[in-house]
Amino acid sequence: MTGTTTGADWRAWQESWDRQQEWYMPDREERFRVMLDMVEAFAGPAPRVLDLACGTGSITDRLLTRFPNARSTGVDLDPALLAIAGGTFEGDDRVTFVTADLKDPDWVDLLPHDTYDAVLTATALHWLHLDPLTTLYGRIAGIVRDGGVFMNADHMVDDSTPRINEAEAVLRRARRERAREDGALDWAEWWELAGRDPVLAEPTARRFEIYGEHADGDTPPLDWHVRALRDSGFSEARGVWGSPSDGMVLALK
Repeated sequence: MTGTTTGADWRAWQESWDRQQEWYMPDREERFRVMLDMVEAFAGPAPRVLDLACGTGSITDRLLTRFPNARSTGVDLDPALLAIAGGTFEGDDRVTFVTADLKDPDWVDLLPHDTYDAVLTATALHWLHLDPLTTLYGRIAGIVRDGGVFMNADHMVDDSTPRINEAEAVLRRARRERAREDGALDWAEWWELAGRDPVLAEPTARRFEIYGEHADGDTPPLDWHVRALRDSGFSEARGVWGSPSDGMVLALK
């Protein structure tokens, strides 16, 4: 996915990341749609948004497509995914990217704004264990304006329903295998491809120095997120989207 003039076809890498993520989450676009519906409901068509653990900027991409007058700050620590994000949005003054570790208590000091209309994140915070996630929710509550919202779409498994969980997992594995037969890449294969690219090889190597092969975080059920967000200072919190394995919680400041 390299080009002859810019050194990399960033849009192609962006789309490749999306396809790889959709292999795990076929309903990924549906959760983004609901997320942006709620942004519009609470912040209107020109929101200031924090794209938390932004990766390649998938949320920012959809945000600006739907709301051209929106502004986005993307925060992440992954140098390879930030390289793709920075290349994709190069020259777009609506977008700012910040390199920060969300486990660092001072990460909010690096942001260009004190408050945001909406803080959005998807399929990222399961990298954290419960204690640092609880702390992070408190930090987020401090930067969402009054009347603003936080939304987290992620793996939210309900361990009280093991038979339902297993039936869904069997179906999901079968669908993935069919997609693999059609050429879909999984997470490891995608990173192997990035590591061979002359532009992304160095940031990919640094990314694995930071994270290792994969983080060992937690995936609490949706009701845990609701309680934690209310305890962190949000006035209301509830689920606004769900699948058998994933959910999205919305918290209102």
